[in-house]
Formats: sequence, C-alpha cells, structure tokens
Amino acid sequence: MANVCPIPTDSYKVGFIGAGKMAESIARGVVKSGILPASRIRTAHSGSARRTAFESIGVTVFDNNTQVVEDSDVIIFSVKPQVVKNVVSQLKPILSEKQLLVSVAAGVKLKDLQEWAGQGRFIRVMPNTPSAVGEAATVITLGEKATTEDGELISQLFGAIGKVWKADEKLFDAVTGLRHVPSLIGSGPAYVFLAIEALADGGVAAGLPRELALGLASQTVLGAASMVSRMGKHPGQLKDDVASPGGTTIAGIHELEKSGFRGILMNAVVAAAKRSKELSQN
Repeated sequence: MANVCPIPTDSYKVGFIGAGKMAESIARGVVKSGILPASRIRTAHSGSARRTAFESIGVTVFDNNTQVVEDSDVIIFSVKPQVVKNVVSQLKPILSEKQLLVSVAAGVKLKDLQEWAGQGRFIRVMPNTPSAVGEAATVITLGEKATTEDGELISQLFGAIGKVWKADEKLFDAVTGLRHVPSLIGSGPAYVFLAIEALADGGVAAGLPRELALGLASQTVLGAASMVSRMGKHPGQLKDDVASPGGTTIAGIHELEKSGFRGILMNAVVAAAKRSKELSQN
C-alpha cells in the first residue's frame, strides 16, 4: 500500500458517474452535513430535470462522464447494475490509481469491478433508500488496493446519510436480503413500507381517518426503530416491555404469530438474498 497516493482530505473532489436519486441523496447529505462543499462535487447529465436537481445544491454538472473523471479524486459509480460494466470499461483508459473508485451498484462484485477498471483501488458500498432522509443503512467493503484511509474517507462521506458498517464481501448477499435489493428499491425498507401501509389500513378499518392513520403508523415505526438503534436493548425485550398481561399489545402479537409473521419476514430476506446471489453470478 506504500505506493498508493493518499487522497488529499482537505481538497479532494467527488464525482458521481450517474446522476440518479441515490447520487442526489448522497450529494445532498454530504453538503448538508458540511463534510464537503457543493463546489467540490460534480456529475454529468444531459436531462434538464436531473441537471436542475444537482445544480440546485450547487453541484457542478458537466456534459459527459469523461469530464467528471478528469476533475475528480473520488469517483462514485452510481448506475444500474446492468450497465455498470459498460460504464466502467468505457472510462478505464482515463482512470488512475491516484483516484479512489467507489461502486454503489447492487450485486456487482469487487473482483469484476477491479477487472473492468484495470485497478484494485475500489470500494464497494451498499446504501439503501432511506439515504434520502439521512437514515440509510450502509455497508462497505474494501478492494485489494484500497487503503484503511480510503475506507475511513468513504465511511465519513456515507455517514452523512446514515450509519455505516464494514463487512466482508461474502456477507453482502445476506445484507442485500435484509436491507437492500437491486435497482435501489430496497427490500428491507420495502418490507417496512408494506408494514406501515398495513398498519394504516388497520387504523382506517378501526375508524381512523386515512391521513391520521398513516401519520400514526409511520411515526410509530420510526419511533420503534429509533428505540432499537439507540437503547441497546434486544427487540424481544422491548416487545416484552410493552406487552402487558392480558392487554391489547399481546392480543395483537398473538394474531401476528398465528399468521406466521416472523417466518414470512425471514423467508422474504432469504428470497431476496438468493436472488441477489443469482444476479451477481450472471
């Protein structure tokens, strides 16, 4: 690693290859947190709507990806998994090991990314859709030539949109099933969206106005997630704390258990992980 040129932490520029919603969420989070000024972020897009979205943050929007690469120290490939090979391969002639490469493309392995780029200074990152509200669950793994300092820099960047964990790449398929699926739809969040919708529907069935039911359901899920994240208690203990003997909560839990609620969620995670593995092998 001694021959790897350090990224200048006080002046580095970040370039997004792909100007979609995920890239926008990351850029907004980074700027809002103060980690990086908008003047040091760039991307490229020809569509007026996406250009406007980034320009409204203060990000420099070029006409093509070549310009982004030539003016960036950290390059984040934020494109769909099915096109990432072509995108990286096309830019390979102008990529340098002085640059740190990052991919947020789901299901695309480091060994392939490194082969397409012709270099190993790559970091694979898996954020999910709550990045849009600063509550992403992000997992990163370092390529063969990425340094510890590179990992810290990327952890800091993605820490602007949520929490970051490091993990071995072999765990990524399981991680995918739990909190993320290809196309950035996010399986974990998607399951929770369904749960919120179902809770709201239940509230409406019990007589609540739709708007009130949805507001209460979404805030309840947010509060419960915050308790698990911040209190350090096992979710089973938190559940027991609010399930009074003979009360309303245990009655509702009884209905969930009769319907196989836990097993259904577990099966969904396993199915998504299996599909992620299948996609990564194609």
